[in-house]
Amino acid sequence: MNKIKENYDHILVNVEKAKTRSGRSDENVRIMAVTKTKSIDIVEAAYSAGFRLFGENRIQEAGEKFSDFHKDSELHIIGHLQSNKVKRAVEISSCIQSVDRLKIANLINKSCIEFSKTIEIYLEYNTSGEESKSGFTNDDDFFRTLEEIMLMDNIKIKGLMTIGPPGNDEAAIRKSFTYLRNLRDKVHSKYPEAGMTGLSMGMSGDYEIAVEEGSTLIRVGTALFGSRNY
Repeated sequence: MNKIKENYDHILVNVEKAKTRSGRSDENVRIMAVTKTKSIDIVEAAYSAGFRLFGENRIQEAGEKFSDFHKDSELHIIGHLQSNKVKRAVEISSCIQSVDRLKIANLINKSCIEFSKTIEIYLEYNTSGEESKSGFTNDDDFFRTLEEIMLMDNIKIKGLMTIGPPGNDEAAIRKSFTYLRNLRDKVHSKYPEAGMTGLSMGMSGDYEIAVEEGSTLIRVGTALFGSRNY
């Protein structure tokens, strides 16, 4: 737990420095602990270190760890979501960050009605253009889907999410995050009533760049827990 707290404090310092460099000293950036493959003991240690926001990729694993977790914690589903996992994802989480097609949004809304709840979502955009990644790949499809989802009573669109390109090409990473920020601004200008301001971007290797480019939520796993053992 001491190491997790030490890493958390280090991340907090880096986030504040990135905010200062970009003139964002008065804006909050949420820090998510990505706990995939980590045991419940490690998740508990992260909670004890101060984390209240957690992210999981796999629905079954998320359910095993968070169905009876601390009531003041918040679980987001951040991995690619299959149709047959939607109902369980809605049941155990407060936010789904990987909505990338209308079919999934419709299933989420239907499940929310069954559970008598409203859920927040992020729309995932593939800003790096990699075929292996999920997410919208063009603005026309994105805006058509956005307009449909805005009509769904049980879904609140919180913002946009992306995964930066792999490697250490800072220019490419920054371009990816800038694209998402500009897209968010277009949405806010075109549909101010949507109230969509969130930007979930930045992971362990690139979160400082993401914060500089406007991220409101970073997702850290390796920087917090160390390398994963799959």
